[in-house]
Amino acid sequence: MSVSAPAAPRTLNTFLGRWTMYRFTVWVLLALAAWSFVLSFAGVLFYTPAELGATAATAVASTLITSRVAGLLLRTRPQTDSSLITGLLLYFLFWPSTEGAQLGAVALAGAVATASKYLLAFRRRHIFNPAAVGAFVVALTGLGGAVWWVATPGMLIAVLPAAVLVLYRNRLLPMAGIFVLTAAAVTLARFLAAGESLAGALTTIAVSYPLVFLAGFMLTEPLTLPPLRVQRLLEAAVVGVLFSVPLSLGPVMMSPELALLAGNLLAFAMGQRGAVRLRLLETRELTPTARELVFEPSRPVRFRAGQYVELAVPHFEPDSRGSRRIFSITTPPAEPGTVAVGLRVAESGSSFKTALLRMRPGAEVGATAVAGDFLLPRDAHTPVLMIASGIGITPFISQLRQIRGEDRDMVLVYAASSVDELAYAGELRDMNVRVLVCTPSDPGISGWTWLGPGLPDAAVLSREIPDISGRAVYVSGSPRAVAAARKAVRGAGGRRIRTDPFLGY
Repeated sequence: MSVSAPAAPRTLNTFLGRWTMYRFTVWVLLALAAWSFVLSFAGVLFYTPAELGATAATAVASTLITSRVAGLLLRTRPQTDSSLITGLLLYFLFWPSTEGAQLGAVALAGAVATASKYLLAFRRRHIFNPAAVGAFVVALTGLGGAVWWVATPGMLIAVLPAAVLVLYRNRLLPMAGIFVLTAAAVTLARFLAAGESLAGALTTIAVSYPLVFLAGFMLTEPLTLPPLRVQRLLEAAVVGVLFSVPLSLGPVMMSPELALLAGNLLAFAMGQRGAVRLRLLETRELTPTARELVFEPSRPVRFRAGQYVELAVPHFEPDSRGSRRIFSITTPPAEPGTVAVGLRVAESGSSFKTALLRMRPGAEVGATAVAGDFLLPRDAHTPVLMIASGIGITPFISQLRQIRGEDRDMVLVYAASSVDELAYAGELRDMNVRVLVCTPSDPGISGWTWLGPGLPDAAVLSREIPDISGRAVYVSGSPRAVAAARKAVRGAGGRRIRTDPFLGY
């Protein structure tokens, strides 16, 4: 028997995958800004709607205008979503006011933040969180400083669920959790040592410290993160300690933004990769609805099999998916001369995919990040089960190409809507991997076992892979397919499961 992913989009991943992480963050920050106005009109916030409006308009206008000017000077296409995010973050950091001097400080922070994306960059990728840079530089000038007014009880009502959604969307909840726990624990110890009551200290930490906002919207900014999960957890712990300890270096006092900048520097030292220009070599048809794009990088791209690359394709009037998307790399790390990605081609695709697929050989795109922890076990003797649904085969292709010729115990369950949609079937046939194929009809490929249509259920997995409890299980595909496969694996006794849901599938 087999199971199919639900026909309707019932998972949170499916809903959140309708937008890129950048566009989704813009919507969430706009919602928080709207909530601040509600609190102001209700008299809950100390600041008036006019003060909030003037500060928000100044911050956003400053980042947008500076971004446009930088784009003209450097002949680059500005990222509107990124500029909006930076401006909205600064809105929540600086004291709301209608006074010229205060608004001037906000405008300066926006200009400095945007300029830092170009000036404090390594190979076209900025090193520091722009909003933190803007706040820190303005504080150094003595013209003003970040007060993080977002850390109020009324705002926390909205900030907490908003931050959780953003972190869940970006799969960064563990990193944020480490930061919050570390910062809260150190701050609590300081308060208790100073004679504060436990209840009073916990209340102050929860409602008067910007732990949740910083974790949800600044610490986890994608372009300033190290590539691996363990590195991110280490950065979170370091920033948490610095955030909580009143250190000083001469006249410079520790602040949330300075703690974050120190964490960004640590992330860069741990191997953050700068942007790379990729020149399109060819576009290959994998199936009637899937393509593989092969690029030549301007310099070797360092990555591990199973990781993803974020591609930036600026284009006219991008839709809600934005101009940057992540794709699993299909080429093996042993062949650094080319970088390929596989993608599904929908009938009504996003503006991003439309622009990407219209590219001709010789056209260039930017690779702004390489990261991911969908990595095979380091111990080559660990048996592995791979479950791929549709275009979810792509990270496994990179891994199987990398270990080609090695004697490893690998089983691949490959589900597709039809035999014609089995991407890389010819190549997989020649690899040393046992394939259990799930299609409406038998593809008739020698050595493959046909299980019928749909993903296999727990009973089928138990029958076909009796040692599943001892295997490291990897699942890749749409959020619905991943959820269905994960449930089946659990039912069959599988325990070590790592997933790679393709948001925006």
